[in-house]
Amino acid sequence: MSCYFRHLKEIFAEAGVEVTPANKHDIDRAIHGIVGTTYKDCPATWKALKAEFLVSDKGRRDLVRRLKKSAAK
Repeated sequence: MSCYFRHLKEIFAEAGVEVTPANKHDIDRAIHGIVGTTYKDCPATWKALKAEFLVSDKGRRDLVRRLKKSAAK
C-alpha cells in the first residue's frame, strides 16, 4: 500500500495533510479516487499520478487542491 507516499511528502505538506498511521488508508483511498484507479493498485496509481499531476505546475496545483478537499471531509 501507498508505495508512492514517500514521493509525495512535499505535496502533502502543501495540501496541509499530515499522514499518520491512523489516516494513511483514508488518504490512500482518496488518492486512488482522485486518479481513478482501483484501490490498492499502487503501481497504476503512481503511474497515473506521474502522468496526470506531477508533469506540470498546473497538475500539481490540481492535486493539492483535490487533496485539501478530500482532507476537509
